[in-house]
Amino acid sequence: MPKIAATLLTCAACYGLFAADLRGAEPRPAAGKADDSRPGAGKADDSRPGAGKQVPAKLDAQVHVSLNYLLYLPPGYERQDKWPLVLFLHGAGERGDILDRVKLHGPPKLIEKGKQFPFIIVSPQCPSGHWWNNEVLPLSALLDDIESKYKVDRDRVYLTGLSMGGFGTWALAGYSPNRFAAIIPICGGGETLLARVLKNMPVWAFHGGKDPVVPVKRSQDLIDALKKTNPEVKLTIYPDALHDSWTATYDNPEIYDWLLAHKRKAQP
Repeated sequence: MPKIAATLLTCAACYGLFAADLRGAEPRPAAGKADDSRPGAGKADDSRPGAGKQVPAKLDAQVHVSLNYLLYLPPGYERQDKWPLVLFLHGAGERGDILDRVKLHGPPKLIEKGKQFPFIIVSPQCPSGHWWNNEVLPLSALLDDIESKYKVDRDRVYLTGLSMGGFGTWALAGYSPNRFAAIIPICGGGETLLARVLKNMPVWAFHGGKDPVVPVKRSQDLIDALKKTNPEVKLTIYPDALHDSWTATYDNPEIYDWLLAHKRKAQP
C-alpha cells in the first residue's frame, strides 16, 4: 500500500507540472513595472508633485481628542429646562491624570467643600506637558459633547481659569468668540491682537499686583487694548497679592452674579 500511495502522489505532481505547461506560465509584471492587477498596488499618488512642482491637495481626516473632567450639576437640575454653564480651566500644577488635583483650586474646590452653584460646571484636566492655550480644539469638542448631553443654555456659557487657565481663557475666547457670554481670566495673558475678536465680549480680569510668576502687565495690556473698542471690560488688581489672585476671586459671590447678568452676543 505505501508503494501505491507514493506512485499516486508522483503521478499527481507530474500532472500538475504538465497542466501548467499547457496553460502557460502565470503572467508576471515586467521588471521595474508595478502590478496593476491588484487593487491599489503600485499606483501613483496623483497628489504627489514631481520634483520642483506643486499641486493642490486636501487633508480629510478625523482628529481624536480625549479629556478627563469633573462635572457638576446644580440642585434641582431636573426641574429646569436650561441651565447656564461655567467652563473652569485649572493652572499648570494640576495637569496630569490624577483628576482629584483639579479640586485644589477654584469652583471644584468650593464644590468639594459643600458650596452649591446655580450653574453646570465643567472642569477638565489638562494632560501632562500640555498647555490650555494649545488645547482649544479638545476644549471645544468637550463643550460640544456636554451641550449635546445636558440641558445647557447656550446663550449663557461662561469661561474662567487661573494662571495657565487664565491664558487658556483668553485663547479659547479668541478661538470661539461667539460661544461665550462672558469670561473671567485670572492672572493670565495673551496677545493684544485678541482685542480685535473680543470687541463685544464682557471681560472681568483679575491679577495680583506683585505677581512674580505672571506680571500684572500681561492682564493690563490686554484690558487696555480692549477698552479702546469694548466698554464691557474691567480689571481688578489686588495690590499686595502675589500669584494667587484666584482664591479671593472665586470666594467672591459678586463674580457669579456678574456672569449670570450676561447673555451671549454675536462678536463681529
